[in-house]
Amino acid sequence: MNGLVAGVGELPLKEIAIVHVQISERTASFSKYAGFTGVRLGWTVVPKELKYSDGFPVAKDFNRIVCTGFNGASNIAQAGGLACLSPESLAAMHEVVGFYKENTQIIVDTFTSLGFKVYGGKDAPYVWVHFPGQSSWDVFSEILEKTHVVTTPGSRFGPAGEGFVRVSAFGHRNNVLEACRRFKELYK
Repeated sequence: MNGLVAGVGELPLKEIAIVHVQISERTASFSKYAGFTGVRLGWTVVPKELKYSDGFPVAKDFNRIVCTGFNGASNIAQAGGLACLSPESLAAMHEVVGFYKENTQIIVDTFTSLGFKVYGGKDAPYVWVHFPGQSSWDVFSEILEKTHVVTTPGSRFGPAGEGFVRVSAFGHRNNVLEACRRFKELYK
């Protein structure tokens, strides 16, 4: 990607030369981890050692871009983020994450048993199911019409998503099990 830094949002920055292979930006948020639906609070770490090919630090450009387009998180979002860091909250979040990982595994196992190639589901509760040679919108429509289960057409995420649907593991266990039963019925 000439002229772009591959990362969150693929910020249009100068061409980058990574000093060490292990060095890269790290981005995370409370959005999924702590259930901050609709509330955005996250962080990005850009190592000082990460520089463009001309030696200029990426962190300075990143800081300029962020400060230009964003005035900071609201006080209530910051308070929520701090509350998430208590030992009790961390334990509760790990329990919830474990629950969604189990849901994810149920979805992966379902589609794998049906002969589909699946991707994802490791670091996020989304499973990408490949439908080679098919339009992701056609697959989405078929699943919706025949099972009444909502997925997301992969092409909504760009051209590379064509031929995939994304299945979310966010949901009550009984709903995930019922959706998987319906997938098995449809694709048996």
